[in-house]
Amino acid sequence: MSLVDLVMPKMGESIMEATILKWHKKVGDSVKMDETVLEIATDKVDSEVPSTAEGVIAEILFKENDVVPVGTVIVRVNSGAAGVSAPAAAVVTASAPAPIPTPVVAAAPTAVPQATATSGSNKFYSPLVLNIASSEGVSMSELENIPGSGNEGRVTKKDILNYVAARKSGTMQAPVAATQAPISTPTTTAPASAATPTTNYSGANVEIIEMDRMRKMIADHMVRSKATSPHVTSFTEADVTNIVNWRNKAKSIFEKKYKEKITFTPIFIEAVVNAIKKYPMINCSLDGNNIIVKKDINIGMAAALPTGNLIVPVIKNADTKNLFGLTKEVNLLANNARNNKLKPDDTQGGTFTLTNVGTFGSLMGTPIINQPQVAILAVGSIKKRPMVLETEHGDVIAIRHMMYLSLSYDHRVVDGSLGASFLTEVANELERFDGNREI
Repeated sequence: MSLVDLVMPKMGESIMEATILKWHKKVGDSVKMDETVLEIATDKVDSEVPSTAEGVIAEILFKENDVVPVGTVIVRVNSGAAGVSAPAAAVVTASAPAPIPTPVVAAAPTAVPQATATSGSNKFYSPLVLNIASSEGVSMSELENIPGSGNEGRVTKKDILNYVAARKSGTMQAPVAATQAPISTPTTTAPASAATPTTNYSGANVEIIEMDRMRKMIADHMVRSKATSPHVTSFTEADVTNIVNWRNKAKSIFEKKYKEKITFTPIFIEAVVNAIKKYPMINCSLDGNNIIVKKDINIGMAAALPTGNLIVPVIKNADTKNLFGLTKEVNLLANNARNNKLKPDDTQGGTFTLTNVGTFGSLMGTPIINQPQVAILAVGSIKKRPMVLETEHGDVIAIRHMMYLSLSYDHRVVDGSLGASFLTEVANELERFDGNREI
């Protein structure tokens, strides 16, 4: 008989930790090879962790809601003890303080210098760290002066807890004046067990619904994006009559030939990719005072889940795919999103995001940037409207399929001229679509 260690798996290039959502097994349970042992959460994706050995669960090292670094042993399996009775009680040997059960938003870590950061620095802090800082009254200036032991200097849960313990014991002096305001984090990101309602609803005719894990992460991501990037939104419209007519004519032939249903989304993505090639500065991120221009064009597409939440799977290297390839990828990712089958890597590495607010009937929207990107495009619903067309015989009024487009961009990096030029080029790409394009 031998003990086999099951470790927290590496679920993506930038993911350094994961939250344990649910144990499917307890100490003493038999487990087969590749049978699910537990569920974990990274970023917005839930994943199942299978057993790497057959036997009996001998030891469970963490509890549900614990945040565990990748590569850490989380459970031990007695590989030679299938069918052998084991102790009935689960053994939890983790002695570290239980972390606040808030899932970590796994964004690509930003490389930062180890020197003291200013209040305007671009350090990334997980919701877990921010919630601990908020509950302990640690100001942002203090937080930015805490040496981080995580990936590329990131402040981890252990770092902030050690700092708080040292400060309470009097062995460390806070590096900022007491007049500094403590970090303010939205109550939406705080766990229900720690959150204190700001309003007494006693006797009111209301229904109180606690945010689920994903909604808390979305709320934190949106607040953090608005706090990070000065948002500017530009608008334009495009005549997509050629696209609508071509799709109506081609969709049955396309499905018969390629076994895939074609929607407007891959056509929009194709236009975005072509525009990015002409304006590559849209496809970047900001690291301190350095602009990181991405050579890969990875397009995120916002997809609605049955719960009403949104997730952004990413089409990697979209510039290398033709319309069929984009269609296949869009359909696969959308289907996996609806069925909760996305892998953590499916939502990582995006360089630009497209959201189709027209799916829900909106004419236009002002989308929030998906950090650490610097721009996001929203396309509205397609409506028939009378438009003035210029012809060789003079102006005429015709019924056309029109669509509004709106581009939100980070004004630290993208000026109005670049934002408007890129947006106009996307509209031009859509209007130049060949209505006689071969399928």
